[in-house]
Amino acid sequence: MAARILCCIVLIMEIRGFTLCPRGRIWAAVIFYTLLSNLITSVSALLIVILGQRQMLSSLRYLSTCMLIMTFLVTVCVLVPMGGDPKKLLFSGNGLYHHLLCPVVSSVSYILAERHAPGGLVWLPVSFTLVYGLIMLFMNAKGIVDGPYPFFRVRHQSATATVLWTVVLLAAITGISAAVHLAAG
Repeated sequence: MAARILCCIVLIMEIRGFTLCPRGRIWAAVIFYTLLSNLITSVSALLIVILGQRQMLSSLRYLSTCMLIMTFLVTVCVLVPMGGDPKKLLFSGNGLYHHLLCPVVSSVSYILAERHAPGGLVWLPVSFTLVYGLIMLFMNAKGIVDGPYPFFRVRHQSATATVLWTVVLLAAITGISAAVHLAAG
């Protein structure tokens, strides 16, 4: 019951965050890791509210929890230090919901109140993030998109910088995946 209530709260916050997205950005969910992670969280929270806890849903919630923590950490440790406005990114608009509140409440819900995914899925968030990253690097290299994050801008940084960013971000999501699994265990 607690999982359904917390997922309902997460879902309400997700909806509020999406209503505050700049026009046209909601449809950019496949380009922004933030929006993609929050969209997956919305779907998984909605399914838990409707269907209750199921093994398949615990895997989806594990994926979304790890992605949301990655979103929070990249915002706090990369985007803000690189000159992003903390008020805009963390304390107002959709940033308040998608970068701060949803990651915190969703993580607490998954770790403390929900059925947990099996340990073998530790590589699911890593694999998902790797595929997303490779697609974005390719799209940036081809000039299809610019960004949306500074570490994807391969046309504006050295190959060494791109490799280092890739290694650091993959190490981060691997650590997050393991930490969430251990915390939930």
